[in-house]
Amino acid sequence: MKKWMNRIILSGCLLLLGTQSIFAQCAMCRGAMESSVSAGDTTMAANLNTGIMYLFFAPYVLLGALAYFWYRTSKRNARKVQATGHTAG
Repeated sequence: MKKWMNRIILSGCLLLLGTQSIFAQCAMCRGAMESSVSAGDTTMAANLNTGIMYLFFAPYVLLGALAYFWYRTSKRNARKVQATGHTAG
């Protein structure tokens, strides 16, 4: 258990140390979008918006799929228990 906690703490520290470069990219994207839109090119801005929506919905889709498979497995196990007349445990 201690080994897992050390890994979690180390991962958290590494994530926190890497955030400064993430914030730097935000200003660069904004500058690129402003210059492309002012030049009349809206395809880059539309593609950026599509990418943002993809990143927004991806975790929800993954969690939904996980919940579906968990539900299906629990229903299957409940039918097995009901058919055999045993309780697990």
